[in-house]
Amino acid sequence: MSLGMRKPFNKSTGRDYKEEYARYQGTDKQKKNRALRNNVRREADREGKVHKGDGMDVDHKRALKDGGTNSKHNLRVISKSRNRGFPRDSKNNPIGSA
Repeated sequence: MSLGMRKPFNKSTGRDYKEEYARYQGTDKQKKNRALRNNVRREADREGKVHKGDGMDVDHKRALKDGGTNSKHNLRVISKSRNRGFPRDSKNNPIGSA
């Protein structure tokens, strides 16, 4: 990089989202998985199980990356905080296997 040029990143998180997308989120496999998750959410919305802004997520009991599917028996509606978080210790390290 030349003088005065900085590596682009988000100031509040310190993450380079463009690079993350190029390396991981933009891959064909990840785009396909994201489309599958979006379809499940859309279907649950049509069925009245979730609504935009309700703070709920459609969770895969067995994750797609672990061989789970989008079948009804593998899905449940839970809060975003429960779905996206996991227990941490006082130093903010994950507790147990996450």
